[in-house]
Amino acid sequence: MGFWSVLTYAHKLAERRVAAGETVIDATAGAGADTLALARMVGAKGKVYSFDIQQEALDRTRERLAQAGIAEHAVQLLLASHDEMRHLLPASCHGRVGAVLFNLGYLPGGNPDVITLPDSTIRALDQAFALLRPGGLLCVTVYPGHPGGEKEAAAVDDWFAQVDPEAGQSICYRMLNRRSAPYVLAVEKKQSPSK
Repeated sequence: MGFWSVLTYAHKLAERRVAAGETVIDATAGAGADTLALARMVGAKGKVYSFDIQQEALDRTRERLAQAGIAEHAVQLLLASHDEMRHLLPASCHGRVGAVLFNLGYLPGGNPDVITLPDSTIRALDQAFALLRPGGLLCVTVYPGHPGGEKEAAAVDDWFAQVDPEAGQSICYRMLNRRSAPYVLAVEKKQSPSK
């Protein structure tokens, strides 16, 4: 039977926490799998904000949504880095987002030299966690197997390991006998972290 894929696992975590009508974020649109899953979770009355720095990724995401019959008004595609989400989301969303999904690495079938980077990813994680409502989910699929992936994975692992237990519970879903295999890190927000 096998275990769930990392993508399936990430979506299952989100499905259990996201309600219809909520606002959610796909921090790295890529080929649109997370955006489509989130759009289905929140339904016609919800809103998905989907970020990517490559127009090709947004075009693929738009096509995937259209093929699935998702209304254009339900998803806002943003040609921007994931570390700009706090500034580009309406203030009314701050502290009210149900889930933020990240799929790190590069666009499958795209330019493998255009990758997510540790510094911008860590800034994006800080912003994403702040945007969540209590009980909201921040979920990252990490790909350590490509050039630059190990360095980003180490930074992301460290970020999740340092989440204050009073602010949220963090978990890892990983194949232990395949070091370069993708894996999922997630945190469920309990309350705003005290600073």
